[in-house]
Formats: sequence, C-alpha cells, structure tokens
Amino acid sequence: MIGGLIGLLDDIAALAKLSAASLDDVSAAAGRATAKAAGVVVDDAAVTPQYLQGVTAERELSLVKKIAMGSIRNKLIFILPVALLLNHFLPGLLPIILMVGGTYLAFEGAEKVWHKLSGEQDDDKPSVEKGPEAEKKIVSNAIRTDLILSAEIMVIALSAVSHQGFWSQLASLVVVAFFITILVYGVVALLIRMDDLGLKLAQRDSSGIQTLGRSLVTAMPKVLTAISVVGTVAMLWVGGHILLVNLGADGTGWFNAPYAWVHHVEQSIAEATGGLGGMLGWSFNTLCSALIGFLVGSVVVGVLRFIPSRKAQTE
Repeated sequence: MIGGLIGLLDDIAALAKLSAASLDDVSAAAGRATAKAAGVVVDDAAVTPQYLQGVTAERELSLVKKIAMGSIRNKLIFILPVALLLNHFLPGLLPIILMVGGTYLAFEGAEKVWHKLSGEQDDDKPSVEKGPEAEKKIVSNAIRTDLILSAEIMVIALSAVSHQGFWSQLASLVVVAFFITILVYGVVALLIRMDDLGLKLAQRDSSGIQTLGRSLVTAMPKVLTAISVVGTVAMLWVGGHILLVNLGADGTGWFNAPYAWVHHVEQSIAEATGGLGGMLGWSFNTLCSALIGFLVGSVVVGVLRFIPSRKAQTE
C-alpha cells in the first residue's frame, strides 16, 4: 500500500512538472508572439484616442471600457476561431483577409488626410451633447478599426506559434489577446486622464508638484493632437505594410516585387549606415508602407465619392 502511495505521489509530481512545463511553453510562446506584434500594438494605442476627441471627461473612461470589451470580443469570438480554422484548413485565405483589412485601414487614414487638406470643418460639438447615439457611433467606429488591427496582431501572433500544437496555439493566443488589450487600453485610459491628474497635482501644497501639474494640463491637448496625427499616419503605415507584405505572400503569390524591392533597399541602407542602419532601414520601410497606404486609400476614397450615399438617396 505504501509503495502504491509513493507511486501515486510520483505520478502527481510528474504531472505537476508536465503542467508547469506546458505553462512555461505557453508563457514563452505568448511572449514571443506579443513581441512580434509590438509594432501593431503601438499603432493600436495611437489610433484609439482620436475617437475620443470631443467626449466629455466624465464619459471618457466609460467609452474606453466599452471599446476594450469590444476589442476582447473581436479577438476571442471573431478573430481567434476564424484564424485557427483558416490556418489549419485554408491558410492561403489569411493573406487575402489581411489585405482587405489593410485596404480598409488605408482608406480610413487617407480619408482623414484628404478631409484635413480640403479644409472641411468637423462638427466639434461634444458627443455627450448629441445624445447616446453619437457615443454608440464612436464606440462602433473604434471597435471596427480595432477589428482590423486586432486581426493583424492575432495573425502575427499565430505565425509565431504556428509550429506548436492546436491547444498550445489556442492558449498562447488567448494570453496574447488579454495581455495586449489590457496594455493598449490601459495606455489609452492613462493618456486621456492625464490632464485630470495634472489638475489634482496643481492643487497640492508643493510648488514643484504644482508646476508639474500645470505643465501636464497645458501639454496634454498638444499631446492628444499629436497622437491623433500619429494615429492617422499609423493607419496608413499599417494598412500599407499589410498590403506590401501579403501581396506576394504564400497563398496569393500575385506580386512579390514591391516587397522584395523595399526589403532589399532596407537591408542595403542598414548595411551602409553603421550603427544607425537598423533605424534608417526601418524608417525607409515605414515610409514606403505609408505611401502605399496613402495611394491605395486615396483610390478607395475617390471611388467611394462616385457612389451615392444612402442619405443622399433618401433625400
């Protein structure tokens, strides 16, 4: 009986070691996947705050929470099952789906650029004064854009763990989904509430802390404006990069020349410029991606201008 008990304890210990090793594998895979998708994560954090411009302070965190919940739904309910199934049965469709999303991002970015260049004025009335429908529109627009960025993040993450078994892939991607969503929308919440923190600091007794608080209050409108610009550029950059990379990817093979040329020039710049080579090469790749995004997005903007809107048809 004692021998059986010892054997049982040995089995439990072995199972515990196996479980710990599996958790370590999942954690490591999730870490690699998150690092590989880091560029798109930065873009996601830069794009989201622009949707909250004009929202009153007391509603900002509520809307961020709704967008974050929508982002989790995007990743877990829509993107994750589809990505895993397509990766297993129809891997050739993944690049095409990504290109559709990239085109949408490029369109959104180009539309904002042309809107700014045209000098058209936005209705800057705070959404809370327009009613709940305006807030719903803000949330739905942000979640729709998040769907594209989240799809890119999850597919990039999937490529980092594609050598593992199905359940390890699933566990790793679930970890990535939660971690990235918390990271992105935690940063967004921090950014949009920084001016409130500044106001509280400005009321402290210490003159140094008061100065810091006033500086935060003064700087945040400029910071948010800069982030809005970065968000627009990020849409063009990510959208163009998705198109550039996936146009000649496995499953399409349509036209690999643009990516091959950009990648070749990027490597040449990196090799010829010493310590700054990596950054300069990356900057060239980013510029090319943004230009492609702007060109493709502008074409879509132009095409849609010739399609009568539903509102116009009903008038």
